[in-house]
Amino acid sequence: MSDPTVPTQQQTPVCPRHPDRVAYVRCQRCSRPVCPECQRPAAVGVQCVDCVRQQAATVRQPTTVFGGRVSDRPRVTMAIIVACVLVFLAQRSVPGLTNEIAFVPYLGETEPWRFLTSAFAHGGTTHILFNMLALWMVGQYLERLLGGLRFAALYLVSALGGGVCYLLLATPPDFASGQGGVGGNWFTGAVGASGAVFGLFGALIVLNRRLGLSNAGIWATIGINAVIGFLPGLNIAWEAHLGGLVTGAATAGLIAWLSGHDRRRYQWVALAGVVAVLVAAAVVKYATAVDIVVG
Repeated sequence: MSDPTVPTQQQTPVCPRHPDRVAYVRCQRCSRPVCPECQRPAAVGVQCVDCVRQQAATVRQPTTVFGGRVSDRPRVTMAIIVACVLVFLAQRSVPGLTNEIAFVPYLGETEPWRFLTSAFAHGGTTHILFNMLALWMVGQYLERLLGGLRFAALYLVSALGGGVCYLLLATPPDFASGQGGVGGNWFTGAVGASGAVFGLFGALIVLNRRLGLSNAGIWATIGINAVIGFLPGLNIAWEAHLGGLVTGAATAGLIAWLSGHDRRRYQWVALAGVVAVLVAAAVVKYATAVDIVVG
């Protein structure tokens, strides 16, 4: 005579994430018990947070026509603002730092980093506040349109364009003719993110036009800043504004033209071409400036 079968004790289901909680509801995907805190509504029944997270990672995020993702946070914009603020604080605490990073045309040939470092330095509190406000307002919008890498490239190339234009419109002293003189802005330093910010303005105009959006507000902003740049006594480097505006518009135009999926890989080649043109313009300027100074 055989022994009777001993019934096995059924284990009470508990939530894997919260073992102290009994859970009789199961996830529709993985069939694991899920407590009320870990439940997420699904088309049928509920899913656990782990399955929802795993599914979200496999779903391709929608992108803009220019390659950016609207859902992304404007990390590059915030990083640039933080960098500018830190540099500004360093300018206030380190004597002579401004002179070391400002863009001065006659120093740009031997110290080319000044073309970019000057775009992170500022001359005063009002200066940096206005620039950072404009950067935040325009930057976060453009960064979501373009994506972080393209936006960072746009900012830096626009800053370079502003410095190059400031150089091209500076007049070196003509010692060869015996007239001497200090030269128009040749020995005058310039700092500020204004050139790069104006590059963002130019890019915004181009990209909004591509999207069929109005540019009335940005044109008014550019016009007001253009007038202010020519007012006496303010010492505003309007040349950098002009250079940044043109460079930013040209850069954005290339990005928009090459925004198709089959041509997007050529965007970086086009941006490298813009940098090459700016560098070539600076090289030619310095070559002719030597002829004027030396004779």
